[in-house]
Amino acid sequence: MARKPQHLSSRELLERIGLSEDNPIPLLEDEPLDGMRGDIAAALRTRYRLFFQTHRFAPGDLVTWKPGLKNRRIPRYGQPAVVVALLEPPVLDHEEESGSTYFREPLDLVLGVVWDRDPGRGEFVTFHFDSRRFQPWRDNA
Repeated sequence: MARKPQHLSSRELLERIGLSEDNPIPLLEDEPLDGMRGDIAAALRTRYRLFFQTHRFAPGDLVTWKPGLKNRRIPRYGQPAVVVALLEPPVLDHEEESGSTYFREPLDLVLGVVWDRDPGRGEFVTFHFDSRRFQPWRDNA
């Protein structure tokens, strides 16, 4: 008999990989705060516009966070991720607390990254994201 898949909330997933409120890592440690100095209303409007600026992605594309829209620990700002799949319809995050930034977040983008921490350093792993938070990655090197 096939087992019914278990749906994990974002909180449960983070606990399984060793990240929790008991073991916090500052989410915004690499946050570009330049836009937050001065007029907070202007910063909010800018980030609102960025959030709703759409990009068409395809499997194999490299993407990165839009400035100020990172809501997960990985990938880091400026680090590329590869598009693995586009989900239609999106999967809704099963976080049950309406106060969570993940509550019913539409996860329509599966991204692959190279895990940069032990254990599993160097492994290719995939995660689900909201595509509105990403833009095409450009190598500035």
